[in-house]
Amino acid sequence: MYPAKPGLIIGFHGCDKAIRDKVVSGKISLNHSTNRYDWLGNGIYFWENNQQRAQAFATELKEQRSNSKVKIPAVLGAVIDLGFCLDLLDSEYIDLVTSSYNNLHQSFTTLGIPVPRNLGLKGSNDLLLRNLDCAVIENLPLQRRNSNMQPFDSVRGVFIEGGPLYENAGFFNKNHIQICIRNPNCIKGFFIPRISDNNYRVP
Repeated sequence: MYPAKPGLIIGFHGCDKAIRDKVVSGKISLNHSTNRYDWLGNGIYFWENNQQRAQAFATELKEQRSNSKVKIPAVLGAVIDLGFCLDLLDSEYIDLVTSSYNNLHQSFTTLGIPVPRNLGLKGSNDLLLRNLDCAVIENLPLQRRNSNMQPFDSVRGVFIEGGPLYENAGFFNKNHIQICIRNPNCIKGFFIPRISDNNYRVP
Protein backbone atom coordinates (compact mmCIF):
# COMPACT_ATOMS: atom_id res chain seq x y z
CA MET A 1 0.00 0.00 0.00
CA TYR A 2 2.97 2.31 0.60
CA PRO A 3 5.51 1.44 -2.11
CA ALA A 4 6.78 4.96 -2.79
CA LYS A 5 10.22 6.02 -1.54
CA PRO A 6 10.54 9.65 -0.45
CA GLY A 7 12.31 12.02 -2.83
CA LEU A 8 15.52 11.66 -4.76
CA ILE A 9 18.66 10.02 -3.42
CA ILE A 10 22.34 10.42 -4.18
CA GLY A 11 24.37 7.48 -5.43
CA PHE A 12 28.09 7.13 -6.14
CA HIS A 13 29.74 4.90 -8.74
CA GLY A 14 33.46 4.06 -8.59
CA CYS A 15 35.14 3.98 -12.00
CA ASP A 16 38.00 5.33 -14.13
CA LYS A 17 38.29 9.12 -14.39
CA ALA A 18 37.99 9.02 -18.19
CA ILE A 19 34.72 7.07 -17.93
CA ARG A 20 33.38 9.48 -15.31
CA ASP A 21 34.16 12.51 -17.47
CA LYS A 22 32.58 10.99 -20.58
CA VAL A 23 29.41 10.05 -18.70
CA VAL A 24 29.06 13.52 -17.18
CA SER A 25 29.57 15.15 -20.58
CA GLY A 26 26.95 12.87 -22.13
CA LYS A 27 29.36 11.16 -24.53
CA ILE A 28 28.66 7.67 -23.18
CA SER A 29 26.21 5.89 -20.86
CA LEU A 30 26.99 3.51 -18.04
CA ASN A 31 26.59 -0.14 -18.99
CA HIS A 32 24.52 -2.65 -17.04
CA SER A 33 26.60 -5.15 -15.10
CA THR A 34 25.52 -8.66 -16.08
CA ASN A 35 27.87 -10.86 -14.05
CA ARG A 36 26.42 -14.08 -12.63
CA TYR A 37 27.79 -13.06 -9.21
CA ASP A 38 26.36 -9.52 -9.01
CA TRP A 39 24.96 -8.97 -5.53
CA LEU A 40 21.63 -7.41 -6.56
CA GLY A 41 21.22 -8.86 -10.03
CA ASN A 42 21.78 -7.12 -13.35
CA GLY A 43 21.95 -3.34 -13.56
CA ILE A 44 24.00 -0.21 -12.90
CA TYR A 45 25.48 -0.16 -9.40
CA PHE A 46 25.77 2.72 -6.94
CA TRP A 47 26.77 3.11 -3.31
CA GLU A 48 23.96 5.02 -1.57
CA ASN A 49 25.29 8.27 -0.02
CA ASN A 50 28.79 6.81 0.26
CA GLN A 51 31.34 8.66 -1.84
CA GLN A 52 34.27 7.33 0.19
CA ARG A 53 33.29 3.72 -0.42
CA ALA A 54 32.92 4.34 -4.15
CA GLN A 55 36.42 5.86 -4.21
CA ALA A 56 37.85 2.93 -2.25
CA PHE A 57 36.18 0.47 -4.64
CA ALA A 58 37.66 2.20 -7.71
CA THR A 59 41.08 2.20 -6.04
CA GLU A 60 40.78 -1.52 -5.24
CA LEU A 61 39.91 -2.26 -8.87
CA LYS A 62 43.09 -0.53 -9.98
CA GLU A 63 45.39 -2.07 -7.37
CA GLN A 64 44.08 -5.62 -7.18
CA ARG A 65 43.42 -6.47 -10.83
CA SER A 66 46.28 -6.58 -13.30
CA ASN A 67 43.88 -6.18 -16.24
CA SER A 68 41.78 -3.45 -14.62
CA LYS A 69 40.27 -0.76 -16.84
CA VAL A 70 40.63 1.69 -13.95
CA LYS A 71 43.81 3.70 -14.50
CA ILE A 72 42.87 6.79 -12.47
CA PRO A 73 40.31 5.96 -9.74
CA ALA A 74 37.41 8.40 -9.64
CA VAL A 75 33.84 8.76 -8.42
CA LEU A 76 30.75 9.53 -10.48
CA GLY A 77 27.78 11.03 -8.62
CA ALA A 78 24.18 10.45 -9.64
CA VAL A 79 20.78 11.82 -8.67
CA ILE A 80 18.43 8.85 -8.55
CA ASP A 81 14.71 8.19 -8.28
CA LEU A 82 14.35 4.56 -7.21
CA GLY A 83 10.97 4.25 -8.94
CA PHE A 84 9.33 0.88 -8.29
CA CYS A 85 12.04 -0.55 -6.05
CA LEU A 86 12.69 -4.09 -4.86
CA ASP A 87 13.77 -2.80 -1.47
CA LEU A 88 15.41 -5.49 0.65
CA LEU A 89 14.96 -3.32 3.74
CA ASP A 90 11.17 -3.73 3.39
CA SER A 91 9.41 -6.86 4.72
CA GLU A 92 7.06 -7.07 1.73
CA TYR A 93 9.93 -7.37 -0.72
CA ILE A 94 11.98 -9.63 1.53
CA ASP A 95 9.05 -12.06 1.38
CA LEU A 96 9.07 -11.81 -2.44
CA VAL A 97 12.74 -12.74 -2.55
CA THR A 98 12.14 -15.70 -0.23
CA SER A 99 9.36 -16.87 -2.55
CA SER A 100 11.65 -16.44 -5.57
CA TYR A 101 14.30 -18.61 -3.90
CA ASN A 102 11.77 -21.35 -3.15
CA ASN A 103 10.57 -21.28 -6.76
CA LEU A 104 14.12 -21.33 -8.12
CA HIS A 105 15.21 -24.12 -5.79
CA GLN A 106 12.24 -26.27 -6.82
CA SER A 107 12.92 -25.67 -10.53
CA PHE A 108 16.61 -26.54 -10.25
CA THR A 109 15.86 -29.63 -8.17
CA THR A 110 13.21 -30.83 -10.64
CA LEU A 111 15.65 -30.40 -13.52
CA GLY A 112 18.47 -32.08 -11.60
CA ILE A 113 20.64 -28.96 -11.83
CA PRO A 114 22.81 -27.85 -8.87
CA VAL A 115 21.48 -24.74 -7.17
CA PRO A 116 23.96 -21.83 -7.48
CA ARG A 117 25.95 -21.00 -4.35
CA ASN A 118 27.34 -17.81 -2.88
CA LEU A 119 31.10 -18.08 -2.51
CA GLY A 120 33.89 -16.29 -0.72
CA LEU A 121 37.27 -15.33 -2.08
CA LYS A 122 40.59 -16.34 -0.57
CA GLY A 123 41.53 -14.00 2.25
CA SER A 124 37.98 -12.76 2.87
CA ASN A 125 35.21 -13.96 5.18
CA ASP A 126 32.61 -12.17 3.06
CA LEU A 127 30.56 -13.90 0.35
CA LEU A 128 31.81 -11.75 -2.51
CA LEU A 129 30.61 -13.97 -5.36
CA ARG A 130 26.83 -13.88 -4.97
CA ASN A 131 25.86 -16.45 -7.59
CA LEU A 132 22.81 -17.64 -5.65
CA ASP A 133 21.59 -14.18 -4.68
CA CYS A 134 21.95 -12.96 -8.27
CA ALA A 135 19.97 -15.93 -9.61
CA VAL A 136 17.22 -15.38 -7.02
CA ILE A 137 16.93 -11.67 -7.86
CA GLU A 138 16.97 -12.33 -11.62
CA ASN A 139 14.22 -14.92 -11.20
CA LEU A 140 11.82 -12.24 -9.98
CA PRO A 141 11.65 -10.20 -13.23
CA LEU A 142 11.03 -13.44 -15.13
CA GLN A 143 8.17 -14.36 -12.78
CA ARG A 144 6.67 -10.87 -13.04
CA ARG A 145 6.97 -10.79 -16.82
CA ASN A 146 5.20 -14.14 -17.10
CA SER A 147 2.40 -12.79 -14.87
CA ASN A 148 2.17 -9.41 -16.70
CA MET A 149 3.19 -7.57 -13.52
CA GLN A 150 5.05 -4.27 -13.27
CA PRO A 151 8.84 -4.75 -13.55
CA PHE A 152 11.16 -3.41 -10.88
CA ASP A 153 13.06 -0.23 -11.74
CA SER A 154 15.69 -0.74 -9.07
CA VAL A 155 16.92 -3.02 -6.29
CA ARG A 156 18.19 -1.79 -2.93
CA GLY A 157 19.95 -3.81 -0.27
CA VAL A 158 21.98 -3.38 2.91
CA PHE A 159 25.15 -5.41 3.34
CA ILE A 160 27.02 -6.26 6.55
CA GLU A 161 30.59 -6.58 5.37
CA GLY A 162 34.17 -6.39 6.59
CA GLY A 163 35.55 -6.72 10.09
CA PRO A 164 33.99 -5.64 13.42
CA LEU A 165 34.68 -2.08 14.52
CA TYR A 166 35.66 -3.33 17.98
CA GLU A 167 35.51 -6.51 20.08
CA ASN A 168 32.01 -8.06 20.11
CA ALA A 169 30.73 -5.26 17.85
CA GLY A 170 27.57 -5.52 15.77
CA PHE A 171 28.94 -2.86 13.40
CA PHE A 172 31.39 -3.68 10.62
CA ASN A 173 33.82 -1.47 8.74
CA LYS A 174 32.41 -2.09 5.27
CA ASN A 175 28.68 -1.91 6.00
CA HIS A 176 26.85 -0.17 3.18
CA ILE A 177 23.64 0.25 1.22
CA GLN A 178 23.91 -0.63 -2.44
CA ILE A 179 21.56 0.27 -5.26
CA CYS A 180 21.18 -1.54 -8.56
CA ILE A 181 19.39 0.46 -11.26
CA ARG A 182 17.58 -1.73 -13.79
CA ASN A 183 15.73 1.13 -15.49
CA PRO A 184 18.27 3.79 -16.56
CA ASN A 185 15.52 6.43 -16.62
CA CYS A 186 15.70 6.34 -12.82
CA ILE A 187 18.98 8.24 -13.13
CA LYS A 188 17.98 11.89 -13.36
CA GLY A 189 21.48 13.29 -13.76
CA PHE A 190 25.20 12.75 -13.24
CA PHE A 191 27.72 15.01 -11.56
CA ILE A 192 31.33 15.20 -10.46
CA PRO A 193 31.38 15.39 -6.64
CA ARG A 194 32.73 18.72 -5.49
CA ILE A 195 35.09 19.42 -2.59
CA SER A 196 33.37 21.14 0.33
CA ASP A 197 34.24 24.72 1.32
CA ASN A 198 35.86 24.51 4.76
CA ASN A 199 34.65 28.04 5.57
CA TYR A 200 31.13 26.69 5.88
CA ARG A 201 29.47 23.70 7.53
CA VAL A 202 28.14 20.90 5.33
CA PRO A 203 24.32 20.72 5.85
